[in-house]
Amino acid sequence: MSGCRVGVIYGEEMLLYSFPQPHPFRKDRIERFYEKLPELEKEFPGQIIRVKPRMATLEEVLFYHEKEYVDFVKNMSMDGYGYLDYGDTPAFKGCYEASLYVVGSTLKLVDLVMKGEIDHGFNPMGGLHHARKGRAAGFCIFNDASIAIKYLLDKIGLNEVLYVDIDAHHGDGVFYDFYYDKRLKHVDFHQDGRTLYPGTGFAHERGGGEAAGTKLNIPLMPGAGVGEFMENWEKLVERFLNDVDPEFILLQAGADGLIGDPLTGLEYTEEVHYFVAKRLHKLAEEKCEGRIVAMGGGGYNRDNIVKAWSAVVRALATPP
Repeated sequence: MSGCRVGVIYGEEMLLYSFPQPHPFRKDRIERFYEKLPELEKEFPGQIIRVKPRMATLEEVLFYHEKEYVDFVKNMSMDGYGYLDYGDTPAFKGCYEASLYVVGSTLKLVDLVMKGEIDHGFNPMGGLHHARKGRAAGFCIFNDASIAIKYLLDKIGLNEVLYVDIDAHHGDGVFYDFYYDKRLKHVDFHQDGRTLYPGTGFAHERGGGEAAGTKLNIPLMPGAGVGEFMENWEKLVERFLNDVDPEFILLQAGADGLIGDPLTGLEYTEEVHYFVAKRLHKLAEEKCEGRIVAMGGGGYNRDNIVKAWSAVVRALATPP
């Protein structure tokens, strides 16, 4: 099998989602990764496809979010001051349009993959997994991951989606809003909620009602590294993956689990990101014609971001 075509969202529009100094979630995170892109294009000639961002429509945002909340963001975006939540997520002028670009770009990759125009996709600005249906949270205004899941399940009509989240922070927005939906299989590695925001994601939470057993939380204590990650993957995730039959795979590839992140206490290397993207790439080829889209998620050490996201792109560009 020859190398795979990986669509990477690329454009100035992705730099619009940037909170004012000294907030840790700023556009230079994406700029640093974009500086690395020519190197990846050289490494995989003809395989890295730059994909222009697009804005989501209001209808697309409303697949998941409540209209009242969307209107609130729109108004706050025009004013450009105050907070969208309890203090983590400040409003800034244009934050509504910036958020629409994040959502629309993730959906664009999903569509391109579904049509076979690219094999896999990566949106470095995507993976805003804390936003809930009716509120912002944890630097996340609109939850592009949840919107993509609703789009795949309810609009396109797929029967099952697999969402894997390796961000150091628990993907609570996705996890709890699909807790009773058996169509979403969810694996979430994160730093233990007793030691890190958002304080959620415990091992006993496995999904509710008819979705019991369809979710898997793997909390790790501060200081956990590659060894602990791999041990839990082998012990828990492989067995879980034996029971899934996804028609599309989404990966939230937050880089804040790497050693040296200023906001978290995990100690991975980028080996974790390469391994997970490679393993899911293989599963996607086996189960769903290679359909996988990755999203950048968190990460606040700029060097780590480049390492982790480059590892994801490499794993998707290389035959599994």
